[in-house]
Amino acid sequence: MAHENTEKSEVEGSPSAEAIAHPIPTPLPYEVQRCVEVIQRLEACRDQPSYRTERLQAMQTLGVSERSLRRLQQQYRDRGIEGLKRQSRSDEGQSKVDDTWQKFIVETYRKGNRGTCQMSRAQVAKQVESHAAELGTTDYPSRRTVYRILAPIIEQQEQKQKKRSIGWQGEQLHLTAKAGIEITVEYSNQVWQCDHTPADIFVVDSQGDILGRPTLTTVIDTYSRCIMGIHLGMERPSAAVTGLALRHAILPKQYQRGYEPQNLWESYGVPQYLYTDAGSDFTSAHIDQVASRLGIVLCLRRRPAEGGIVERPFGTFNREFFATLPGYTTAEAKSHLKAIKADACLTLDQLEGLLIRYIVDNYNQQVDARDRQQRRIERWRVGQMAQGVPPEERELDLLLMRQNRRRVYQGGYLRFANLIYRGEYLAGYAGAEVVLRYDPRDITTVWVYQPQGTNDVFLTRAHAQNLETERLSLAEAKAISRRLREARTEITNQSILSEMRDRTRFIDELLSEPAQPSQPPPAESDDATATDLLSAEETKPESSKAPKPLPAIRVYDYEQLRQEHGL
Repeated sequence: MAHENTEKSEVEGSPSAEAIAHPIPTPLPYEVQRCVEVIQRLEACRDQPSYRTERLQAMQTLGVSERSLRRLQQQYRDRGIEGLKRQSRSDEGQSKVDDTWQKFIVETYRKGNRGTCQMSRAQVAKQVESHAAELGTTDYPSRRTVYRILAPIIEQQEQKQKKRSIGWQGEQLHLTAKAGIEITVEYSNQVWQCDHTPADIFVVDSQGDILGRPTLTTVIDTYSRCIMGIHLGMERPSAAVTGLALRHAILPKQYQRGYEPQNLWESYGVPQYLYTDAGSDFTSAHIDQVASRLGIVLCLRRRPAEGGIVERPFGTFNREFFATLPGYTTAEAKSHLKAIKADACLTLDQLEGLLIRYIVDNYNQQVDARDRQQRRIERWRVGQMAQGVPPEERELDLLLMRQNRRRVYQGGYLRFANLIYRGEYLAGYAGAEVVLRYDPRDITTVWVYQPQGTNDVFLTRAHAQNLETERLSLAEAKAISRRLREARTEITNQSILSEMRDRTRFIDELLSEPAQPSQPPPAESDDATATDLLSAEETKPESSKAPKPLPAIRVYDYEQLRQEHGL
């Protein structure tokens, strides 16, 4: 009985014959499993009319030639599934480099990266080559072998650097904000980046006097590297300048005559994240209000070195655009500053028009180095999700434009930057304090708001008198006022307009007047002709002194007319 129990326990503890005959199969890799399915389906169609079609489809599915497919079929017939598996080498995983060379490579790399020293793996390969020359041998590890030996050491060091940004992993970019937010960039208008830089060029005002170097603010889409919007002005970086750049990036682009690029600047919208540095121009209460109203999440970079995406285009602009224009300057050109300023001739408006054309027709049309298949604007277009309706322009005026407080004069007039403005309905707010919002690139039109508690209510637009059809920047208006003061001339809208028109007429005549050969003075031939010329010269000043009287101008009050006609 005991013998039977012992025999029974031995049988129970030992594997059965069925288990030995059919061991549990290990899961196949995905590539092998797909290859097995394709070959089995192809073998099942042998001697059938659809065999050739299945053969062509198998070649496309596996991405192999007809000869390789036949070889796989033969291996499957001879050895089954094992014939389709990739055969590993008997010495796989074993290093074939001499231990002496391995030790030299590792020690050279570690010594070269002690303290503040930095040595790359390419420099280690050079050291290996130099050491082999000293030993007089030609049998030494190649560059790829050196990289393979150092790969685990470098990977271990990168894992220890916890402060480092995640960065690129495969085909996706991962960003880490200062607050610990991790963002995986997957589509357009998901993450925008914004930054400022002084443009490496001097600009002049309308009179030709040097204004200085303008500040360029750019807004870039992280996914496509497409320029979304810019602001070029003489103001220093601030929250207001950041707001103007965001306004340009959010709204669909429209240009005046002379600004039209050949292609469309299609990119616009509202981002999900705004990824910037921790400067005061990005962390102010004004930017917080803008982000809260538009639903934008503000994210700050942990270190300035992580802003390469938004800072890289500045170098491209300097090298490909600003360097080709008169007035271009560099940090090393201080000794030639006078000559550079003398060469400067572009106004801020002219420079902005050229820059817009360069961005739209050149920079956004180029292929980014990270994605060598699509242009930046195409990548933005393909990568955008459902594009919502952009905010109304008046809402963005309330959030993003510069503002000043002024008091309404009797008759509905305003005074700003030495200019007189008039707007509809303002006569009813005489004596009230209002808020003016304006774009410093063109102050001929301002938007008037009435403060009510914590909000501002839009009232009307106000236009500079006699300048409704002109374009005048704030910096240019200040320069004109300064020249008029120096000339002891009264500063009015009419004097500013006259200065602008006289200067424009003089430049146009100077550029359009063809060079004519000098002619001898006319001979005195006829007394009557000389008398006529003399009388014409005498009557000319009289006509200029007695201008035509202007017709009477009547100003209508639209609100009063509506009430009188019951509208």
